[in-house]
Amino acid sequence: MRNASMYQMKLLAVLLCTTALGGCSLFSKKPTPAPAAATTPAATASAAAPAAAATAKADAKADGKGFIPPGSSSNVAIDSIVVVVNDDVITQRELANRIKSVTARMKAQNVQMPAAADLQRQLLERMIVERAQLQMAKEMGVRVDDTQLDRAIARIAEAQKLTVQDLRNQMEKDGTPFASFREDIREEIIMQRLREHEVDSKIQISDAEVDSFLAAEKAAAAEQFEINISQIMVRIPDNATAEVIAQRRARAEEVMRQLRTGADFAKMAATYSDASDALQGGAVGWRLPERLPPVFAEALSKLKPGQVTPIIKSTGAFHILKAVDRRSVAEAQAAASVQQTHARHILIKVTPTMSAADAKRKLAELKERLDNNAAKFEDLARLVSNDGSASKGGDLGWLYPGDTMPEFEAAMNNLKIGEVSQPVETSFGVHLIEVLERKSDDVSKERERNNARQAIRERKMEEAAESWQREVRDRAYVEFRTEEGAAAAAAAKQ
Repeated sequence: MRNASMYQMKLLAVLLCTTALGGCSLFSKKPTPAPAAATTPAATASAAAPAAAATAKADAKADGKGFIPPGSSSNVAIDSIVVVVNDDVITQRELANRIKSVTARMKAQNVQMPAAADLQRQLLERMIVERAQLQMAKEMGVRVDDTQLDRAIARIAEAQKLTVQDLRNQMEKDGTPFASFREDIREEIIMQRLREHEVDSKIQISDAEVDSFLAAEKAAAAEQFEINISQIMVRIPDNATAEVIAQRRARAEEVMRQLRTGADFAKMAATYSDASDALQGGAVGWRLPERLPPVFAEALSKLKPGQVTPIIKSTGAFHILKAVDRRSVAEAQAAASVQQTHARHILIKVTPTMSAADAKRKLAELKERLDNNAAKFEDLARLVSNDGSASKGGDLGWLYPGDTMPEFEAAMNNLKIGEVSQPVETSFGVHLIEVLERKSDDVSKERERNNARQAIRERKMEEAAESWQREVRDRAYVEFRTEEGAAAAAAAKQ
């Protein structure tokens, strides 16, 4: 892991904190009253107090280490205040560290660097807004204690397939003190929680807005299309050698040769495919192109119904896809009736210490116990499953088409009620699936409206968050202490 991944991990922390900290009370019952200086506009009469407090705080931060000792031959400060923000400060060292971190991330992502002055201006403005938000959060009693922070960091490490100690070792190896990383994550979570309280919770959506959104969606749906897909997949074993990969490609090429000479696609799938849908002729079902891997979508977009793609190589397999049919999304919506499936599963995630093969062996043993009535599915799910549904016995509730990964859905659709699948591998890990019941119903109007309401909410939250951040910035007392800072402020106002 490089320093450049810090930004991604901070974003991951914000996403995870909702679930990791959702049950925690982050707003104290008795918030500390807001100091007047924090929200007083800049003026000659009111500027002295926050500026003096900030200077005192800067001196306390420096603790004598930010300046050359009197006996030195130089009086030049090695750290200095760049900006005063209410009763806090941003120092030259903090700004330099932020520039260094962002520069490393942009270079790692091959993003073209802006001019140095522009980069400094943008980062300094961002730091001012962040500092003002953190002060506001403190005044309101928003907090993330060490226990909550530990849980969030544990989830970050898990998402990276690392232990917390491994994460710590890698970060310190890359020159990032773990204590600093912890505080960065704490601040990211605090700002997210503040935004949820100040912005997200106040978003309101009217029925008229939902009606307008749905009308616009239906108009757009007339131009969208989806494809009915079948597949033949030749799996590449884990840790395969070049020789084995060549053998698997040869198998895929033999399938392609037979298809070109008129062989039936469904028969070839049943004979050669390693996918769970092989015995159903490789039928995957209807899919929107944007729900497919880009390389699949691109290849299928060029086909007419009945045509097949060339051989496509993914990370773990060779694929041949057939475009069985195409239809507009509007036609699909007009069908109005869908099959819903009530299912549950046991998930074992693939990790550095648990390979896909090991996960499949373990789940095969569990399936044998289930087939012999030696255990109950829900009990095994609670004991073994790595999914959030484990506490509910693996119950996923009622699922609509498209709610799960294609491999999962295909295997689930092939099961009879009460039947348990063979181990099924997806990008989440390896699953055992059991179908509890099925029903066909009209597409829920309430579900449609809820989806529309959520889409509108996300758009409104983004707009409202930007407006709110500007308000927080405008209310803050900000004093630039360097020529560079003043120049950056002037450029920001233009």
